[in-house]
Amino acid sequence: MQKRAYLLIITSGILWGTIGIFVRGLYGLGFSSLQVVTLRVFSASVIMLMYLLFTRPELLKIRFRDFPYFVGTGIFSLAFFNLCYFITIRETSIAIAVTLLYTAPAFVVVLSRIFFRESLGAKKLFSLGLTLAGCAFVTGYLPELGNSPSLSLPWLLTGLGAGFGYALYSIFGKAALKKYDTLTITAYTFIFASLALLPFSNFKNSGEAFSMESFWIYLAGMGFFPSVLAYLLYTKGLEEVESSRASIVATIEPVVGTLVGFFFFREVLSGWQLAGVLLILAAVVLIQERK
Repeated sequence: MQKRAYLLIITSGILWGTIGIFVRGLYGLGFSSLQVVTLRVFSASVIMLMYLLFTRPELLKIRFRDFPYFVGTGIFSLAFFNLCYFITIRETSIAIAVTLLYTAPAFVVVLSRIFFRESLGAKKLFSLGLTLAGCAFVTGYLPELGNSPSLSLPWLLTGLGAGFGYALYSIFGKAALKKYDTLTITAYTFIFASLALLPFSNFKNSGEAFSMESFWIYLAGMGFFPSVLAYLLYTKGLEEVESSRASIVATIEPVVGTLVGFFFFREVLSGWQLAGVLLILAAVVLIQERK
């Protein structure tokens, strides 16, 4: 059973790593970063809502006083990190964007220390150092080579912003898990993110794109494969595997993201940038806590 569970988790990581294909496709149709984020969370919320309505409708019940949990996971985390992430993909590369996204565990360590008083031992500090060094290599700030220009500061900040927003989900989600099922949290995370983004996403001039078959393929693919399906497979795998081990296995995502950038969009990383990817992956693995 554990072999099957690990296979499910690996598959979810692979699916998460393919999101760059759909994002780049929607950019090619003329959509902005904000519109792409909105399309992702809205399509995923519709799929999750329909799934729960027909399978476990009781999980859709939440209390009004618990809305702040989902404001945190949906708006402060999901909407914010996706916007930063997609901007970084547009302005740099999928490989750099997904690597900076995986600075999230470092932010989780710091935030957990502040809000939950979790210990900050030598292993965590060493992991933070690896993450910072990896980011410096990936973004070209170290070493300073003439043929490896540094990443512009604005796109470095959006990449780190994606990691920070991604980390916030662990903070708000940890509080919400005391009262709600993971499927409930995920569904309302997408729903709240959609409600927050739709009023600011002007699709009035997108009528031509809506009439294209490729748009609906990208929309359905992005909402289903790297969003809903990836999460459901990961959750199913967690039934048989410890969460710490599952999160380590799921770090295949940035590797897949890098391969997607190379094979689909001919993005090439330098040797130092590849070293940075490996450093960040090493930090993510090392930072995991085992009971």
